[in-house]
Amino acid sequence: PGPLSGAPAAVPPATAIDDCPKGSKNCVRATWTPPSGTSKSDAVAALRDAINAYPQAGQDNVDGGGWVVTGDDLDGSGVASVEYKSSGKGNFAKFFNGGKPFTDDLKLEVSANGVVEVRSSSRVGESDFGVNAKRVGYLANSLAAKGWGV
Repeated sequence: PGPLSGAPAAVPPATAIDDCPKGSKNCVRATWTPPSGTSKSDAVAALRDAINAYPQAGQDNVDGGGWVVTGDDLDGSGVASVEYKSSGKGNFAKFFNGGKPFTDDLKLEVSANGVVEVRSSSRVGESDFGVNAKRVGYLANSLAAKGWGV
């Protein structure tokens, strides 16, 4: 090893959002980048618009039980969380979850430059049959239509 230079080490920015476990089939992790020059407050506004536009009745056969914001400090720490529920009507819910809806968690963290770290994961089970990817994709497409890199 060489001598210490005193120069700061290149350290990736800290994030409160965990990576998905290696090989996970019930978790999706993504990074969304706003158009160049977008302020954090404008990024937060666009993100809120995308979340609020998500249908309460779900989309593409997912999230038929609706969703609720469980935490919103986007304007402060930049962190928010949303809980999504399946309809509870499918065979998997009937056979594997006692007929109750499955619950998934979406975590969002907006950095000072407006970049959004995203994680959507199921609370139970080893596979989500693509539900989290459909949800994240729906939200990403909403932002992509506004020029975001997703």
